[in-house]
Formats: sequence, structure tokens, C-alpha cells
Amino acid sequence: MSTTPTVYDVAEQSGVSIATVSRVYRNPDSVREKTRERVLAAARELGYVPSGNARGLASRSTGVLGLCFPDHSDPDTETEAAAADADDDHAFMLYSDQIIRGMERAARRHGYALLIAASLKGGPESLVAKVAGRVDGFAVLSRTVPTEDLDVISRRLPVVMLAGPRENDELDHLDHIEVANADGQRELTRHLVDDHGLRRLVFVGGEERSPDAQARFLGYQEACREAGLPVREEPDLRAEMMTQAEGARAADELLDRAEAAGPPPDAMLFANDQMAIGALHALERRGVRVPDDIAVTGFDGIPLSRLVRPALTTVRQPMRQLGEEAVELLVRRLGAEREREPVDLMLPVSVVRRASCGCGRG
Repeated sequence: MSTTPTVYDVAEQSGVSIATVSRVYRNPDSVREKTRERVLAAARELGYVPSGNARGLASRSTGVLGLCFPDHSDPDTETEAAAADADDDHAFMLYSDQIIRGMERAARRHGYALLIAASLKGGPESLVAKVAGRVDGFAVLSRTVPTEDLDVISRRLPVVMLAGPRENDELDHLDHIEVANADGQRELTRHLVDDHGLRRLVFVGGEERSPDAQARFLGYQEACREAGLPVREEPDLRAEMMTQAEGARAADELLDRAEAAGPPPDAMLFANDQMAIGALHALERRGVRVPDDIAVTGFDGIPLSRLVRPALTTVRQPMRQLGEEAVELLVRRLGAEREREPVDLMLPVSVVRRASCGCGRG
């Protein structure tokens, strides 16, 4: 906890959102009495006073930028990295690792250190509260923390939202960086249909609140409609954690369904590479040949996708650039462009055709 208590400390101690603390002081009648008393009690205990000094926190430079990113580590990938005894740890870097590397590189270039907060113990609001009082600005993964809370913080510190579109102009005044998820998944699905003649497709999506996973499913739906293929309103399966284990479980379940009701799918499309890699392991275990029996595709372009066998067809997104652009936006906000209109930045993606869909085997 910082020496001078902040609104973030009050929010954490009282167990409410930062926006609620702000309303207690700006418009107390809009907050329930019991909640209001809890917030005020926490403020008294901490010695918090909503003064000009508190509002001046943004002008007190720390030389540090923050990244709030939930820990989406994959135990199976970590096990593979240890077993490989590889000299190049880069080969086993996941999505979040690549973003961190990009932010670190750009932060160092501008003379900043990077503070990474990855644990969600105590809830995402607690995570942001711990970071916000210690940095000059920070990036946060979309839908991790309520946009209303982040908007309150952004009045004092620049905040960049990663990997998600703007919710609406009234609520959301943050800078946003996302990648062309729908475009990439649409192009990949078209490739399977038009170039390989595959018709029985299944899609394994991520959790419903992930804007990336939802955009990828939307691109898949659009390509299926264009090709005259049946389109489901929901993914054939959803995975909560989008890990290798979840991908293996999904592949097993889809095969079990096919054995019971048939026929098996021509292709399994996964919302990220980690799940697709897990599926490759499960299919090999069950004697299913990829791509001869079933094609498999992923999304992200993590280094491991080119090392598995067969090498994974995927959509490569610019993960490091995502981190670098976040820092560039934060630095500009901290400089001469503090009052500019919110920025929406869309980064392009590219389809990488490999052996898991039938490409590149000659």
C-alpha cells in the first residue's frame, strides 16, 4: 500500500469498485447507505481524504508503466518446456508472454520500467487497485475489470484496453488496441472450405466474455454462411480456460459425439493455438490422422504452433506489437497528447498455412 492512501486503496479495503468510491464523494445519495458507510469507514481507517493532493497523483511520476493481465498459464506447456530441456525458452512462450515482451521492449526504449500484475486473487478490482497507485499509466486486458471502474481511473492515469473493442462512446473513454480477429478467422475458414473442400466443420470457442474468442467465432460464422454451410448460434463446444488440456478434452468429446451420431467432422477449428495443440495430442492418442482424417487449426501464432507435429495451421496475430503499441499510446498520453480523443487501433493478422490442414506437406 502506498504511503499516501488513494481511492484505489479505499476501494480494495471496502470491497467495492473504484467507481462506487468516487460516487460516495461526488453523489452520496446514489449509493446505498450501508455501502456508503463501509466506504467512509475504510477511508477514515486509511486516512484517505479526496483532496487536490489525491487528484495530483497523476502528476507525480513513478517512471513505471503497468500491465494488468490475468494469469492464463498453461501447465501442459510448462511441462513440455521443462521436458524439452530447450535452450530457447522463446519456443514455449504463450500469448501473454509475447505481449509482456513487447511492452518491456517499448518501455525500456522510453526509459520506463514495467510492473506486471497477473494474479486475480481478491478479484480483478483488487488487482487494478494495487497497480494503479504505483504507476504512471497501465494497460489492462479487455473485460478483466468493469469499464466503468477503468474510466474513473483514466481521469488520473492513462489507461489502454488490450484485445477488445469499445463498448460504447458514453461509458468507454479509453484507448483501445485490438487485432482483426474476425477477419483472420473468416479467411482461415474460407481456406479450409475453398482450398481443401472441407464441409463438415466444428468450432471450439473460448469463454463467452472474451471479446477475442467471440470475434473469432463471428468470423467463422460469416465464412460458413458465405459457403452455404449450416451455422450454429453458439460454438460446438466452449472451453473456459483455452488450455491444452481443454483442447484435448474438446477433441475427445467431439469424437465421442461422432461415434454416437456420426459422421466425424472434416475439420476442428479452435479459438487459440493452445487448445489446438492439445487436440493434436488427443487425436494422435486415438489413432486419428491429422490432416488425413481430420484437419486442425488454431489462432494466435505462438512459437509452439510451428514445432508440434504436424505443424499447426493458424492465424498469426502481432502479439509483441500489441504490447509495444500499448506503451506508445501510454507515453503519448503522458506527454503532449493527454487531452486527445480516445484512440481505436486495429492491428492486422495473417493466415499461416501448415501441415495440420493439409498444406505444405510436399
